[in-house]
Amino acid sequence: MIIKGILNRAALPLAAVATAAALTLTAGGAHAQVLEQFVPANGYWVGPYAPGGSGFFGGVIDYFQLLNARDGGINGVKLTWEKCETEYNNARGVECYERSKKKGPTGATVIHPLSTGITYSLVEKGTADKIPLISMGYGRADASDGRVFPYVFPLVTNYWSQNTVKIKFIGMKEGGMDKLKGKKIVNIYHDSAYGKETIPVLDVQAKKYGFQVTHIAVPHPGNEQQAQWLQVRQIKPDWVILRGWGVMNPVALKAAAKIGFPRDKVLGVWWSGAEEDVIPAGDAAKGYIAAAFNLPGTSFPVMKDILKNVYDKGKGEMDDKSRIGSIYHTRGVVAGIITAEAIRTAQEHFAKGKPITGEQMQWGIEHLNLSDARLKALGATGLMQALKVSCFDHEGGGAVKFIQWDGKAWKVISDWIASDQSIVRPMIEESAAKYAKENNLKPRDCKKES
Repeated sequence: MIIKGILNRAALPLAAVATAAALTLTAGGAHAQVLEQFVPANGYWVGPYAPGGSGFFGGVIDYFQLLNARDGGINGVKLTWEKCETEYNNARGVECYERSKKKGPTGATVIHPLSTGITYSLVEKGTADKIPLISMGYGRADASDGRVFPYVFPLVTNYWSQNTVKIKFIGMKEGGMDKLKGKKIVNIYHDSAYGKETIPVLDVQAKKYGFQVTHIAVPHPGNEQQAQWLQVRQIKPDWVILRGWGVMNPVALKAAAKIGFPRDKVLGVWWSGAEEDVIPAGDAAKGYIAAAFNLPGTSFPVMKDILKNVYDKGKGEMDDKSRIGSIYHTRGVVAGIITAEAIRTAQEHFAKGKPITGEQMQWGIEHLNLSDARLKALGATGLMQALKVSCFDHEGGGAVKFIQWDGKAWKVISDWIASDQSIVRPMIEESAAKYAKENNLKPRDCKKES
């Protein structure tokens, strides 16, 4: 099973570092230059959120291993990394950041905090140190305004965009957006910065469409939810939005089954939509629907290349091979693709075949253009949506698909559905402007930056 060997993992390797060196000739003679690009793997491999952390960074590292083994890195520059255990804890996340930011020949290239709380804690530090933060599908949604947050990138789809698509999906199921009037929706959320992030946009949508929303918090880690689901039974909602994480998710699905709430009326965030969230719930998860910005599977050409060039050579990161191609694993592969392509973009502009700095990486992410043609060349068609980032827009995508658990596997039940930027972008700009005023920041002129 997918969970086996993860939750009971007793030890974590201190480091997994690949290094490479090359000699370059200069007018003054021969000098050794380390041709490596260091990307910290600050994540979590222990505790209640270990399945998400180990799967995500497993995918990132597997993709980096693929590039090193198959291509010799990026234009001859090998990718290197080092693990640092954050335990999904804000203080530990900051500690890992400080420990890793000066490693490698050019310092940390980019940080994947894999935690909304840690992202919030690192915004000012990353900006001051000129080290970009990629909060792919999480983090503070207002960081999509690159004028105010130059070093923070909630790429692919931010939480507010996702939530507008969720309400669109519910409207489609109910027969039209006008049919939302008078409906009841319960938002069961992880009581953390992550869980609270969509409360503002849900309240705006409730007012616009005339539905009633009730927000119910679940304390970390989410093992106890009896009281919350008794509230659900009393409210008798038409839909429940599950904004869970880790062990909270299967507990929620079992609780929904216990009170007889239909699982095909439970709509989860993408951090509640992985195999590790449904398999432990057994039959209680059947019919459950979740949002997605990446798809599972090993049929994508890039995944076949990972199996051939990494796992067949005994260099795979995942101990449990049944997790290869799972949602969290392929999400990490998507993060690896985005990271590598931003490095490649920066190299092409600044110094091809040489390590780039964090400041140069910021430029690379901000000028990233993952077109359909480029995704095809990378073997990632269908794995993720096309992505184009700019100084103004640090999200770059915004679309969402929906998947449903049939008891054995996830089935795709929608095309890419666009977010409602008429709601999201004004909220982003208002929140970002407020942040800028509170912190005495002058927003960038993106016309000059381009």
